[in-house]
Amino acid sequence: MGEQTGATFPQEVIDEYAALGVDLPALFSAGHLGTRMGVQILEASADRVVGTMPVEGNTQPYGLLHGGASAVLAETLGSVGSMLHGGSAKIAVGVDLNCTHHRGVRSGLVTGVATPVHRGRSTATYEIVITDEQDRRVCTARLTCMLREVAVDEALTNLPEDGSAR
Repeated sequence: MGEQTGATFPQEVIDEYAALGVDLPALFSAGHLGTRMGVQILEASADRVVGTMPVEGNTQPYGLLHGGASAVLAETLGSVGSMLHGGSAKIAVGVDLNCTHHRGVRSGLVTGVATPVHRGRSTATYEIVITDEQDRRVCTARLTCMLREVAVDEALTNLPEDGSAR
């Protein structure tokens, strides 16, 4: 997702992961795909995740924002919320993503906001609303993640050497 310096996390989450020696921005990212697409996380908590993505470079042959690009932004934001809900002892794995595309966008920046629909012990579901710079709804998505228990050491050994999530 590129640079994460602007992301804000709740203090209790920062403290939890810092005690484990984990770099939050690297862990809560879309990895290499997000970097290529220019995804930026601006705000992240289990209650609300906000991120942006440029339209330029993420278009289909007609010059419109690609629906798959909207899906990447939606899955990234919903996954971050699910991971924050699950905490450091669980990983979030997407099991269902549904996207409805409402309008085309040719330029600028789109913003996604993920909010929880359901937060349980084994699954989390987020609604993600993606809007254009005029605050018009571009896409509505819903992501369900399975929350799988994992040892912290196991989760950390799966990170690439550069510390970014895959």
